[in-house]
Amino acid sequence: MFCRNKNARKGWARSARAVLAILAMTAATGGGYAAGEGGATGRVPVFEVDPAWPQLPNGWVLSNVAKIAVDSHDNVWIIHRPRTVPAGKISAPPVVEIGPDGKFIRAWGGEGSGYDWPDAEHNVFVDRNDNVYISGSSPSGQSKTTRSDDMILKFTVDGKFLKQFGGRTVSKGSLDPAAVNKPGDLYVWPKTNELFVADGYGNRRVLVLDADTFAFKRMWGAFGKPPADDDNSGGPGPSGGPMRPAGAGGGGGAPKVLDIDGPGPDRFAGPVHGVLVSNDDIVYVADRSNRRVQLFTPDGKYLTQMFLNRAGPSSGSVSGLAFSPDPAQRFLYLSDFGNSHIAVVDRKTLKVLYQFGQLGKEPGNFQGVHHIAVDSRGNLYTAEVAPGARAQRFLFKGLSQTLPPNALTPSELAPKP
Repeated sequence: MFCRNKNARKGWARSARAVLAILAMTAATGGGYAAGEGGATGRVPVFEVDPAWPQLPNGWVLSNVAKIAVDSHDNVWIIHRPRTVPAGKISAPPVVEIGPDGKFIRAWGGEGSGYDWPDAEHNVFVDRNDNVYISGSSPSGQSKTTRSDDMILKFTVDGKFLKQFGGRTVSKGSLDPAAVNKPGDLYVWPKTNELFVADGYGNRRVLVLDADTFAFKRMWGAFGKPPADDDNSGGPGPSGGPMRPAGAGGGGGAPKVLDIDGPGPDRFAGPVHGVLVSNDDIVYVADRSNRRVQLFTPDGKYLTQMFLNRAGPSSGSVSGLAFSPDPAQRFLYLSDFGNSHIAVVDRKTLKVLYQFGQLGKEPGNFQGVHHIAVDSRGNLYTAEVAPGARAQRFLFKGLSQTLPPNALTPSELAPKP
């Protein structure tokens, strides 16, 4: 487990470093991602948590926040799991829209006529035409059933149902063109109006559909190879294996030995958890349990890969992807689910510039950081499932020539014995 020692943050060395960093940033930070500024070498984006965000009405609370997304109007969309709200609390509806000012706009979602609402809400994405895409991850994600969320739903921003792809417990595995299997992420590429699916908890592939008709376009696996299943993927179980009775199997045994050399496994591991396409037409895929991001052309040709915290301590890292909002998208942001960090990466070199956040419930730390998003002003948003069960906003404070005070040190990032 990652060290929770708060005293380390209060030590004289850390305090001195923080003071020096603040003084440096006062002189060095700029106001945005302007072309000259964002292209300057040696500068890194700096963020500050906004503990007052978001503002919800009616005494509503959020539970496990599975996904957060930003639409073309800079409105923030949250999907959470009302079934996991503690007794005595008033749950917000599953889908919540927040304006750029942090104030509530609308909320909707849940069971309805003509579609299969997920048993464990997982994804929300809003395309340029204001269509809202929803998917789930049951029987994982604290689901109350054993049914598999093998569908994608499409709605208007007001929650009017438009279309469904797949259904409950219908997936035939990673070669099935007609259903998903507990997808990890959804993204509509504006250039082609194609829906890219990180598929997922059950399958081991990237799936591409026409966003209007849901017609199958193409699919691929790790390193651009054809998708393939084994005994632990393609099925209705939480991670793609067969469904087992409650309490059967799993648990115990020796800790997983992490591979730290070579290219890694030739297949995606479960879950294939994130997908995003850059302005220069590169598809980024988060292979969480293999602790890596693989890069492809939009047709599925493998380009390269990077690892994040490959040596652990957690056996899973990259869960979410986001780009800085400048046209060149100079920075790639990665959420590390297992280690409770956000990584700031130079997108061209794939070098990790710094990481921030530790395991903790305090604002600015994380407990189960699951997905991330960025708005047009550069603000960063995070979604936390159990036990964090919250959304956070980190205000973009400019570009700095020095690392910010919350940058983790090598000793803080090193795996603990």
